[in-house]
Amino acid sequence: MKPLSISTLTICGIDELPAQSGRTVTHVLSILDPNWPELEAFQAYGTHHRTTLNFHDIIDADAGKILPQPQHVAEILNFGKTLAESEAEDTKGHLLIHCHMGISRSTAAMLSLLAQSHPDESEDRLFERLRQIRPQAWPNSLMIQYADDLLGRNGRLVDELRRHYGWQIKREPNYLEWMARIGRSRELEMAV
Repeated sequence: MKPLSISTLTICGIDELPAQSGRTVTHVLSILDPNWPELEAFQAYGTHHRTTLNFHDIIDADAGKILPQPQHVAEILNFGKTLAESEAEDTKGHLLIHCHMGISRSTAAMLSLLAQSHPDESEDRLFERLRQIRPQAWPNSLMIQYADDLLGRNGRLVDELRRHYGWQIKREPNYLEWMARIGRSRELEMAV
């Protein structure tokens, strides 16, 4: 597969979307909670292609919430495949991926797309690229597991995710309290 025909990659949260409107965003992947209202920020954007997925940022089943599913990650990878295969795109494109805070679902989506478009790149290099794009990245572990399976990475993305979590905890110790508070203690236990 050809690498993404995009020169600028951005990850952000909903509150940061207005600041991106002047940056000529060409493609948007929105990952939102189900039944979230349409985001007014996109009215200020120029012409762009936008795909929206709706599921919650959770890693364990929770009554009344939609758990990320393999099909959601497959849709993300299909989005990337379509982007890479597009004959009309040039290297001046700008891909913006956002979720509510720009930390978990969106970073998992970006890592999935990077792994897809750079199949021979090492997992540690993929996570390094992710941290360059979004230093506070804490990818949703369930989404990374699905991407690992779908891309045939044989557990290597998940293994590197463990190291990434450990690196993030050293860099930003407040992740320990934050992730525990939102029900993501299992990811803290994964950290190496």
